[in-house]
Amino acid sequence: MTQRAGAALLPSALFLLCVPGCLTVSGPSTVMGTVGESLSVQCQYEEKYKMFNKYWWSEGVVRSDRVAITDHPGDLTFTVTLENLTVDNAGKYRCGIATILQEDGLSGLLPDPFFQVQVLVSSGEPPFT
Repeated sequence: MTQRAGAALLPSALFLLCVPGCLTVSGPSTVMGTVGESLSVQCQYEEKYKMFNKYWWSEGVVRSDRVAITDHPGDLTFTVTLENLTVDNAGKYRCGIATILQEDGLSGLLPDPFFQVQVLVSSGEPPFT
């Protein structure tokens, strides 16, 4: 491999390392809510993602009738609201954008841009002293 060929591969390798979590989508890393109440998380994204679908995903079970996603393209943000929190809603979530990326001559399926959010849920009862 010549030095020139190696240099051409480096930017591509760095791009692939950067895809999920390089500030394409950003927001708080941890949020806290209380059982029975609502919790809102605001996610920011780059302008090029205005027209793409936004999502909130978890490996656990979250009833879709208690989750609302509102896109605010003028502010380049979307808000995820979880209604009627339960202790089972605590966990790791992805705030992301569903898309097939086609940038700078790259085409094909690359990982969706997202960031991870840790949701903590308090029972609302005072701690033992």
